[in-house]
Amino acid sequence: MSGRQKDSLPPDIVVKNYWSNNEVFSDLVNAVLFRGEQVIHPEELMDRDTDNSVVKERNDGVLNSVKGSRDSIKIHKRTTVHGEELVLLGLENQERIHYAMPLRVMGYDHGIYQKQYNDNVKKFRASLKRDSVSDDEFLSGMRRTDRFVPVVTVVVYYGEKPWDGAKTLHEMLDIPESMKRYVNDYRMILVEARENGLEFHNKNNRDFFHLLEIILDTGISKKVAKEKAIRYCRENQTDRDVIIAAAGVTDTKLDYNLLVKKEGDTMCTLFEEIAKEGEARGETKVNTLITKLSELGRIDDIIRSAADSVYQQELFREFGL
Repeated sequence: MSGRQKDSLPPDIVVKNYWSNNEVFSDLVNAVLFRGEQVIHPEELMDRDTDNSVVKERNDGVLNSVKGSRDSIKIHKRTTVHGEELVLLGLENQERIHYAMPLRVMGYDHGIYQKQYNDNVKKFRASLKRDSVSDDEFLSGMRRTDRFVPVVTVVVYYGEKPWDGAKTLHEMLDIPESMKRYVNDYRMILVEARENGLEFHNKNNRDFFHLLEIILDTGISKKVAKEKAIRYCRENQTDRDVIIAAAGVTDTKLDYNLLVKKEGDTMCTLFEEIAKEGEARGETKVNTLITKLSELGRIDDIIRSAADSVYQQELFREFGL
């Protein structure tokens, strides 16, 4: 064969694979929730089905299916003096800003609670022949003492732009001040990969987020970013899976066969791919900017932006590019 076969790795698959490792997952949760304190340990985590699909019955008896899927869910299971302590930990990966993200997170969490309730109802009904229940319990489909497992969801955002969307349900609502205290809120836990200030103990996580800071830095050219990334990987002997994940979440197309080459060549070639992808995105942004400025008759701005990169960045921000 004269050509090289390329395997395109979808960004969502690459990053899901990275976070499937219990050591990096627990380190992220500890950094986000407990400021680096080692509260959750890798051996206490178990993978859980990410399918949140549920079936709901309408008042007219018609059944509707509601489909949903999480990026990553793990069960934190710890034995205590009183029994077992369980918490469901969810992770959502965002490559772009979603202005309804608090609502989406609320929906994801609701899906898990709804599924727990549905499963509980089945067990409850199966036990009715054996145990006596009150009228209220029969109507509820659960006993007064039944409890569900709590859900904690962390959203990791991998975009270049600072997150300017809502982080709570209240921020999405137009609430009269007099009514605000009575409207239930829902807060999402957001991590911006480019700038987060988190304290990681796991080396792969430190390398992963440091590479993202370099690659997503819009204040430097892609050439400088490539050089910094290669130098960092060489000096810190960055794991190959970390490099793949960092390239994946920045939407970089990889020739997977190149990764079997010797380590030095792998890093250079990989970040050349990153640079090419970045340059391609940059060209698209410039072409879009020129089109928008032309439509507005701002010819002077086109000429100035071609010679002044700082002014060009200002125009990118003005048009949300």
